[in-house]
Amino acid sequence: MRTLLFTALAAVAVLAAGSVCAEVLHFTAKLDGASETPPKVTKGTGAADVTLDTASKMLMWKIEYSGLTGPATMAHFHGPAAVGVAAGVQVPLTGNLTSPLSGMATLSDGQIGDLLGGLWYVNIHTAVDPGGEIRGQLVAAH
Repeated sequence: MRTLLFTALAAVAVLAAGSVCAEVLHFTAKLDGASETPPKVTKGTGAADVTLDTASKMLMWKIEYSGLTGPATMAHFHGPAAVGVAAGVQVPLTGNLTSPLSGMATLSDGQIGDLLGGLWYVNIHTAVDPGGEIRGQLVAAH
């Protein structure tokens, strides 16, 4: 019985230590045509508010935009790429693309590393600008 009690207490201690290391990190992005690659002339603007739970590896987002040349046809998180550099899709934003967009996805360790390294951006595409009308690099919010 004593061994069972010590084992249970040890398990609780390990679980508690793991949860202490977990963090919820916040990122933001300002989306505009000037940040596109190549830059676009558009009245479109937007903002992204993104959180990452490091324990569950869950990425959650809310992205608002307005002033685009037409309805959004696609939207994605792209990376790894520095500002001004194009990269492939990491997480597609699916479903209704009307602003505001919200959703969640589980990331891999490599994706988390790139996000933490400032190498992800948000891109919203339209029929007029199929390569992307507005873009914004995700940066850690303080």
